[in-house]
Amino acid sequence: MKPSKTYNSKDLHYLKMLARQYPTVQAASTEIINLQAILNLPKGTEHFISDVHGEYEAFLHILNSASGVVREKLDQIFSTSVSKADLNQLATLIYYPQEKLEEIERETEDMREWYRITFHRLIELCRVVSSKYTRSKVRKAMPKEYAYIIDELIHTHYEDDDKRDYYENIISTIIDIDRASDFLIQLCELIKRLAVDHMHLVGDIFDRGPRADIILDSLMDYHSVDIQWGNHDILWMGAASGSRTLVATVLANSLRYNNLEVIETGYGISLRPLSVFANEVYQDCDVSCFAVKLTNEDETRYTEKDKLLAARMHKAITMILFKLEGQKILRNPSFGMDDRLLLDKIDYENKCITIQGVTYPMEDTDFPTVDPADPYTLTEEESAVIDQLTHSFRHSEKLQRHIRFLYSKGSLYKVFNGNLLFHGCIPMTEEGGLIRFSIGCKDLSGKAFLDYADLTARRAYYNKPGSPERQFGMDFLWFLWAGRNSPIFGRDRMTTFERRFIKDESTWTEPKNPYYQYYNDPAVCDMILKDFGLEGRHCHIINGHIPVKSKKGESPIKGGGKLLVIDGGFCKAYQKTTGIAGYTLIYNSACFRLVSHEPFVGRKNAIRENQDIASTSVVFERLESRMKIAGTDVGRQLQEQIDDLMALLWAFRSGEIAEDHKE
Repeated sequence: MKPSKTYNSKDLHYLKMLARQYPTVQAASTEIINLQAILNLPKGTEHFISDVHGEYEAFLHILNSASGVVREKLDQIFSTSVSKADLNQLATLIYYPQEKLEEIERETEDMREWYRITFHRLIELCRVVSSKYTRSKVRKAMPKEYAYIIDELIHTHYEDDDKRDYYENIISTIIDIDRASDFLIQLCELIKRLAVDHMHLVGDIFDRGPRADIILDSLMDYHSVDIQWGNHDILWMGAASGSRTLVATVLANSLRYNNLEVIETGYGISLRPLSVFANEVYQDCDVSCFAVKLTNEDETRYTEKDKLLAARMHKAITMILFKLEGQKILRNPSFGMDDRLLLDKIDYENKCITIQGVTYPMEDTDFPTVDPADPYTLTEEESAVIDQLTHSFRHSEKLQRHIRFLYSKGSLYKVFNGNLLFHGCIPMTEEGGLIRFSIGCKDLSGKAFLDYADLTARRAYYNKPGSPERQFGMDFLWFLWAGRNSPIFGRDRMTTFERRFIKDESTWTEPKNPYYQYYNDPAVCDMILKDFGLEGRHCHIINGHIPVKSKKGESPIKGGGKLLVIDGGFCKAYQKTTGIAGYTLIYNSACFRLVSHEPFVGRKNAIRENQDIASTSVVFERLESRMKIAGTDVGRQLQEQIDDLMALLWAFRSGEIAEDHKE
């Protein structure tokens, strides 16, 4: 609001409300000075991560190290005064303070001297990483029990003789009263907290890796984060909402990759109903097409009986899934997926199937629960099993807590500080235009369709159970997971059926949306950015979802630098294809920096051997001048507050509003 000689009644009402918080000229002036000072601080560091896929150890290491930001600061400060071995140990200590400290205490004779030296180094590092924030913000980030002490230490100049004894005495007292280990741990956590101001997780927390729940626990404790839903996140959101189809999908995927730990241990969901059903109904069936993928370690750990049960369970839930998917397609003709109705196309006599006019032999047609005359109807036993399992997903307290967090901190896309973040794609036609969807909506494309899709995804969880809106919302979540040209799936079809039953691998292909060709064109990237209200040299699309095949020479930088693919490559199954463990992105006040990572050596090795993730950092775009908070989204909000306070000052001084000097 601009200062004016007169204000209309609406503006005056707002200013009177504002005057309750700032009742005097002095109060309003002080706040203007504070906000104006903040605008001139450097922009905080943003950390972008994508496609972590349940690989919690690698994710937590990337989180703790801030993709190399912590080590970079250590090298800047100490590279000429501290040995590389000591710097490696100090970095590991910051990443894993409790575990590393226990090891150091076992191996170090003079812990008092070690603590004294280490505290000096950590406090110096803390001073550096806190320098771009206001003193107030740093104080709020500090652990309450040590806030005063840390504040004193990082703002005391050691070279000042009058303060040197004061500084040393604080450190000595901490050691003398046996608070050194606790203080050190809290100091390390503060350093990590200040190294990154905000984190973006660009989708796919779930599936493939063992413990997505541990990742979500850490995200819920993180100081500032937003999430762009990936297709695997949508899958679990739908299961938690009560979609039987997506529950079946979660279980089929988890059984396929022998990844049941997150379900049974993480979320406390029992699979006994499925195992009992599978052992009874599929006891005499061929389950060779449903053998579970096992690691070398698992191969020796599981008996043949275990492997047979897993295959039976996998086949049982997959047949339930195919039926439920068929029901969704039949119930929603607007999805345009009638060609994916395949159970009714099977020729049981000749053991073959005709798909799009081509007949293929099938490896397996032994389906005891499928009625060829009515193939998409569940048997009573199947219905009872999937109902029990869905009830367990709906009543897992921890899962529900995590899904509520995904809804509260997440969305299909995010516009933040000039960048557009989304997991999958903006669906495009072969001709290069935007696909227009009419799925519960009318002729929407681009941003308008993503806004509609985001709202519909929320209705699946928050609308009244049993209501038509919630039912369609759950169907729509399945469309987002596997639907033709869905913005987070980005493919023409999901060929799970073909992969299970047809040997001809040409039927397994899942053609990508044309977006993945057109995003190499800077003009297309600019067109998409403009649709989301972004224009300018330093605006980018930041994508996850599709692993970058680095070993084949593919670059994560697309569209002449307008688009970045940061699929994290955390999932071990993808690393043979990509050749690395993917990319993360750092955006600070000076530049954008892509960081490529080698596979993680594991938490135990990292702690014991002081091994960091081997990473290569490349600055691919520098800013003309250091960006200040004034140039960020937060800065624009602060400027609006300043404008409103300036208007309030004018109203005070013109007599439109009276000051309230309380005694």
